Parts: sequence; structure tokens; C-alpha cells
Amino acid sequence: MATEVRSAVRHQPPDWFTNNYTISTNAERQRDASHQVRQESRYLRNETDNQTKWDQHSNNVRLADRVDDIRKWKEILEKTLADIDKEIADLSEAKDLTEQSLEAKNLPTDVAIENLTLREGRHSIDIVEDEPENQLHKEVEVIDGIKKILQQRIGESFEQLCLLQEARQQLQADLQDKNLALGIDIDQYNLTDRSPQISFKPDSLRVPKGSTTPQQWEDFSRYNKEKAEAEMQASTRLREAIHHTLQQTDNDLETQRIATEYAFRRRIHEFERAKDELEWQKKNTEEEIAELENDIRGVEEAIRAKTNPMKLAQTRLENRTYRPNVELCRDAPQYGLTDEVKQLEATKRALEEKLRQAKHSLDGLYNNLHRINDDLALKNNSLDLDNKCMDVRKKLLCRPQTSMQRNLTITGIERERSKILA
Repeated sequence: MATEVRSAVRHQPPDWFTNNYTISTNAERQRDASHQVRQESRYLRNETDNQTKWDQHSNNVRLADRVDDIRKWKEILEKTLADIDKEIADLSEAKDLTEQSLEAKNLPTDVAIENLTLREGRHSIDIVEDEPENQLHKEVEVIDGIKKILQQRIGESFEQLCLLQEARQQLQADLQDKNLALGIDIDQYNLTDRSPQISFKPDSLRVPKGSTTPQQWEDFSRYNKEKAEAEMQASTRLREAIHHTLQQTDNDLETQRIATEYAFRRRIHEFERAKDELEWQKKNTEEEIAELENDIRGVEEAIRAKTNPMKLAQTRLENRTYRPNVELCRDAPQYGLTDEVKQLEATKRALEEKLRQAKHSLDGLYNNLHRINDDLALKNNSLDLDNKCMDVRKKLLCRPQTSMQRNLTITGIERERSKILA
């Protein structure tokens, strides 16, 4: 049996060498491509590692700076909150003092009304509208005016306390937010890529609703701070006004008391003196009228003397408004001229007010002179009634004292201070 040879494709030797060359060439090309990929992957790995570390470092720095900013504003808000708490306490104390002062005005009112009632017992020609009666009516008006002013100050204090409380609530809310934000940012600063609480978050790149810019964030806190400071300044001015009002009303009431009692004493003295005393009073009153009229002429001349300086300052201000473009600058001369005009206006108003007061005093002197020229007869009944009025008015000097005030009076310190204030 013959051997069967399987049929196969026969290649030529060149094909065989070509195939070997092709395989070798493709292997070398593939290794070169793989080497290039390896080099690029190593470079990319190093670059991404460095970028990741640098980004983490940069964000750590940003978080640290942010924490510092929050702490800075937190300290500012805490100080402002402490200041506004103190201001609320001070204003509340001033309001309490005003309420006490208002309550204390009931006694002078009762005394003045009792004096007016007693003097209704005068008869015949002694029923005159004399200086003591005028001073008593004025005293009632002064007391009513004082009560009105004190009541107004109490209302203003209540409104200002409400504004302070509102500003305080805004500060406190902002401070609470700052504390929460500070804790969150400190926690984020302390996180590392090895912290156990880190994880993937869904849609971490979203912008939360209500997000603000750093400028808006700072402006909000600055607004709260400045608003609180503005309310504290207003409260400080109100407290100063309250203390000034308390002092002024006490001084006015004391001045009026002295004036009223002086009028009583003078009236009693007039009852006991004869015609020579009335003539002496007339002479002195006429001299006072002459001096006051001379002073009035001086004040009127001073008012007229302010006309040309006012024209000069206003002319300068008006002419400087024609400066072109950016030259229309509110520079130092502009502010100086504006202050000058305001000062001149204030000076003129003060002089006019003083002139009005002087003319009012002049009218009072003329009325007093007319009364002096009238026939003032001595009447025992009227003298007795006025003496009873003076006895009633002694209750005004009996004021309640604390133990400290009593000690000051005993040691003489209170008397020395009263002399200084007088």
C-alpha cells in the first residue's frame, strides 16, 4: 500500500523571512507604543498626585483664612452684642429714672394747686393777678410741660429699646450662624483623605439655594454691626437727652420754685412796706428796662451785622457750583463754606431767639412797672393767706432721701455739691 501525502500550501523562503520580519517589527512597534503609554501614565500619575496635593493644600489655606475671617467677625459681633446689652441696661435705667421723676412731679402740682386755691380767699381789690399768682400759674404750666416732656422721653425710650432689641436679635442670629459656620469650617479643615467620615456625595457640585458671595456675607455682618452701632449711638444720644432733660427739668422746677417763693416774699414785703419801697422798685425796674432796651438794640445790631457775611458765604457757595465736570468737587472749601453758612444761620437764630427772650423779658418788666405804679394796699387777710401759702410750700423742701444722700447731707458733701451746681 502506497503512503498518502497530505496536501498543504507551500510557501517560498522569502515569504517565510518576510513573515518573521513582520512579526519582529510589529512586536518592536508595539513595545515602543507600550513604553510611550507607560511613560505618559507615570507622568500623568505624578502630575495628578501633585495637583491633588496642591489643591488640598490650597483649600486648606482657604479654609484656614475663612475660619480666621469668621472668627474676626464673630469677635466683632460678640463685642457689639455685649455693648448693645450694656446700652439696653443703661437705657432701661434711664427710663426708670424718668418714670420716677415723672411720678415725683405730683407733689409740686398739688402744692401749686393748693396755693392757687388759698389765694382765692382774697377780697375786693386784693383779688389781683399779681406776680405770685402769675408765678403759680407758670409753675403749673412748667410742671405740666415737664410732665409732657418726661412722658415723651419715656415713649422715646420705649421705642428705642424696641429698636435695640431688634438689632440685638439680628446680631444674636448672625452670631449663632457664625458659630455654626465656624464649627463646620473647622471640621472641614481638620478632615484629611484618611478621615473615616469621608465618603462620596451625590451632586456635590451643586450650588445650594440661598448661597451668597463673600462680599454679600461680609456686607450682611457689617450691616448688622453698623445698624447696632447706629442704634446704640441713637440710644446714647437719647440717654444724654434724658439725663439733660432730667437735670434741666429739675433745674427749671427748682428755678420756678425759687421764683414763685421769691414772688411771694416780695409780695409780702410789698404789703409791709410803704410808698418809698414801691418808688425804689419803680426806679430799679426802669433802669432794668433801659439796660434791657439797650441790650435789645445791641442784639438787633448784631443780627443785622450777620447779613453781609451770610451773603458772602452763600455767594461763594453758589459761584463754586459752576465748576465744570469733575472739578465740581466737594472739597475742603466746599465743606468749610457750608459749615460757615450753617454757623451763620445758627448764630442768627440764636440771636433772634435771644432777642425774642429779651423782648419777652422787656414786656414782663413793663407789666411789672405798671403793677408797681398801681395802688397796692396792705391787707391783713391777703398777708395771712400768702403766709399760709409759704407754709404749704415748705413741703417741697421735704424730699425723701436714701441713706447715702442722708450721709452726704450730714457730712456736708451734698451741700458743697449743691453750691457748685448753683
